[in-house]
Amino acid sequence: MRWHKRLLVAGLTGVLALTAAACAGGQVRGAGGTPEPAKSSGPAAAQTAKANDSTFVYVPNLDVVTDWDPATSYSNEIVALSNIYEGLTRYNFQSREAEPRLATEWSSAEGGKEWTFKLRQGVKFHSGATLDAEAAKKAIERTIEKKGGAAYIWDSVDKIEAVDASTLKFTLKHATPLDLVASSGYAAYIYDVDAVDADGRTTAGTGPYTIDSWQKGKETELTLKAFEDYWGGWTPEQYKKVAFRVTPETTTAWQLLQKGEVNFIQRLNPQLFEQAGMTDNVQTARSPSFQNLLVLFNTAAGPTKDIRVRQALQLAIDYDGLAAAVKGAGLKASGLVPEGLLGHVNGMEPEHDPARAQELLAEAGYGPDHAELKLSLTYAQGDEDQKMLVTLLSSALKKLNITLQAKPMTWSAQWDLGKKQGQDIFVMYWYPDYPDAYSWFLNVFKSEDEPRFNLSYLKDREIDAAIEKLPELMATDALKAEDAFEELQKKIIQERAAVAVPYVQTYQRALTADVKGYVDNPAYPNVVFFYDLERAR
Repeated sequence: MRWHKRLLVAGLTGVLALTAAACAGGQVRGAGGTPEPAKSSGPAAAQTAKANDSTFVYVPNLDVVTDWDPATSYSNEIVALSNIYEGLTRYNFQSREAEPRLATEWSSAEGGKEWTFKLRQGVKFHSGATLDAEAAKKAIERTIEKKGGAAYIWDSVDKIEAVDASTLKFTLKHATPLDLVASSGYAAYIYDVDAVDADGRTTAGTGPYTIDSWQKGKETELTLKAFEDYWGGWTPEQYKKVAFRVTPETTTAWQLLQKGEVNFIQRLNPQLFEQAGMTDNVQTARSPSFQNLLVLFNTAAGPTKDIRVRQALQLAIDYDGLAAAVKGAGLKASGLVPEGLLGHVNGMEPEHDPARAQELLAEAGYGPDHAELKLSLTYAQGDEDQKMLVTLLSSALKKLNITLQAKPMTWSAQWDLGKKQGQDIFVMYWYPDYPDAYSWFLNVFKSEDEPRFNLSYLKDREIDAAIEKLPELMATDALKAEDAFEELQKKIIQERAAVAVPYVQTYQRALTADVKGYVDNPAYPNVVFFYDLERAR
């Protein structure tokens, strides 16, 4: 999923420029570029500095952890794992470039087919082992071998070499912006492979926090504590303790924030967000995203196996009405790919046409003059925007003699049911693993024998073949890639009617006023980098 599952909108020109620059031969990034974190560094600083005693409490509406393995994790736990693990780089949405993390500088050669990364010195894993090139190599190779989650991001890698203790070299099958790949929110983590247990679990990352406790199913599901030997060091104002308090109901989360019992709500409905902006001791943050809402129709079984029913459902959604109802929390989509990414298509805004929807239903043997049609739909528990979609769609379908049996669910339960093809309509969010549109197509619409995220269950060889050509096209011919993306979106949305895409989210956060340093980085949806925060005194 990803919060359900997955930058500031840069514009297509900026994205094309970024991709071209990232693949340019001989380029060096990191050295003399983005400044290093301005923290007291090294073990000595960690020993002398004392963090504030308060716990930063993050309020998700869904369960936090579905998979602890950093190689295969591909869901909600990004909000925790991004603070436990680090990659070679991190994407900076303001500069639109990868910036140093575990690598301090890097260069590309051979037209983007060779990449060399210089590793940061003095970095310790939580296990106590020292990070070196061999350890980083083993972590990436294990992730590739596991073939889970977002491991596809490394598909262009032909060979990895630990040239020396601080130098990691990649030889690629085709040109790829590997500095961006290495910044991915999934499958790019560097971890101590020797500390992985038999179940694939490890807490041996290099990040500023380690696991303190995990109690699946409990309200306070997960707590984190500071890693005292973190390479960035610590200052007295930083948060050394973090808790994730699962609160499905938005109104309850808002009440907790007002009382000062929690510090961060990842999303408020429009009414509460407006109220938060006028509330003492509360601050709000708003930013555009690359996260869109997908309404996936079961193409394999049940009434929605009939394409006429799927087309009718697409036309029954009042897209403009929904965008108005969420009051700025979402912008009407155009195609599958949000604006600002290579592959975005203008002029593919969905249409609301209830009369045509009724005609299509009549052709399929449904509608006002036929027997009642019942359709099952699942959506995210506690998500007010998805609930609004369900409310408007239920009302529209009732006029067409369709009863929508909608069920709000935790992500784990919804996803488990979806993998069994247990519903007619599956509602979820999606976002890219790094600033690239490929994941929508590979993960959500490429054929799968055992469904994971292809929850429309679409199987189309022609679409599969076109998806497989995308990575090399993106690296070598942006114009052809743009045409390929457009053609794929037409096939998936219009010709196969596998999905409706109502809107792209606008992030609306609320925090206690005493939190300093929060900056939303939509390249890592819903992630708060706790290390960057301080408590105002």
